[in-house]
Amino acid sequence: MISLAGRDILHSWGKFVFTGIGLGLLIGVTLVMAGVYRGMVDDGKALLDNSGADLWVVQQDTLGPYAEPSSVNDDVYRTVLAMPGVAQAANITYLTMQVRKGENDVRAMIVGIAPGQLGATPGWPPYLVAGRQITRGHYEAVADIAAGFKLGERIVIRRNQYTIVGLTRRMVSTSGDPMVFIPLKDAQEAQFLKDNDAIWRSRRRTEANPAFNRPGVPGLLEAVIASQSTNAFVNAVLVTLQPGHDPDDVAQSIRRWKRLTVYTRAEMEGILVGKLIATSARQIGMFLVILAIVSAAIVAFIIYSLTMDKIREIAVLKLIGTRNRTIAAMIMQQALALGVIGFVVGKITATFSAPIFPKYVLLMPVDSIAGFFAVLVICILASLVAIRMALKVDPAEAIGG
Repeated sequence: MISLAGRDILHSWGKFVFTGIGLGLLIGVTLVMAGVYRGMVDDGKALLDNSGADLWVVQQDTLGPYAEPSSVNDDVYRTVLAMPGVAQAANITYLTMQVRKGENDVRAMIVGIAPGQLGATPGWPPYLVAGRQITRGHYEAVADIAAGFKLGERIVIRRNQYTIVGLTRRMVSTSGDPMVFIPLKDAQEAQFLKDNDAIWRSRRRTEANPAFNRPGVPGLLEAVIASQSTNAFVNAVLVTLQPGHDPDDVAQSIRRWKRLTVYTRAEMEGILVGKLIATSARQIGMFLVILAIVSAAIVAFIIYSLTMDKIREIAVLKLIGTRNRTIAAMIMQQALALGVIGFVVGKITATFSAPIFPKYVLLMPVDSIAGFFAVLVICILASLVAIRMALKVDPAEAIGG
């Protein structure tokens, strides 16, 4: 039985091999698509791990700071720091924008980190591959190497220039954008401060408002104008806990007394994976279903074509007494062999092409194992059409034709 399938494959090896390569490319795309989803989830988890936070304090009734905009006063961290169980609390801002490098723009997530030191202040990049951490209060930056920046280069964020003093790795947003860390005050200015023309127009409107020119309230107009020129907001407060304190209990205490929304690590991971990445996951799932159907159709077509080419031989086998089970097993073995060739080609293709993709592609062994068995099942199902046709062959065709 094995000899029959093997000899038939050798007889039409060209068609068989080229079909296996084509199927392998489809399988390779399927594995890469699964790797893209795994990479998105890993990016989200890396974002949470690298923040160094146990809790995220954000604007009330928002899913910030990653899934929705969030804005809280930058003095909130002081009151949070006084809560029982809190070890450290630090302000942070996130802003995705285009960063100018020479004549080119690079899309990046700008992260404003609070003054402090590595290991003591959450939000700082936990490690560097080159250079040093930010030591000055202005105009220094640490960037992920995926941004393509080099040590000593100058980049432009809004109206200010920054010098790259350090490089880190795997510090990306959930969409795969590399992070650029700058001092918090600079990040607040980049995100919240209006340009000069907008400030001027706002002051003119304020001065023209009779409500701010009441004679009985001296200094009111100046105070309002001064407030329009400052930026006292951040996107979130990152909190680390003292040993032995339960995150849920501390989060509930902050929610109750500070009237802010607080997320634990588990809750934030659920937001990133369950909400922010959910649509992309469904889209990738649809692609995987389509690719599986196309792969099954290709296997079914080639096996059916090979079976049609040897109708006379199948009739001879039946005439000499070969059982239907033997003929069906021969056809199924050919389908499985085609699937194995396709999977090997696909796995090699996915492995070598994954680093080329702009987004992070994480190829998990469990996905490869599941993909291998899925290919075998698809090949078995695809061979049923050819088997059904072969079993209907009349032995008399071996004599009559």
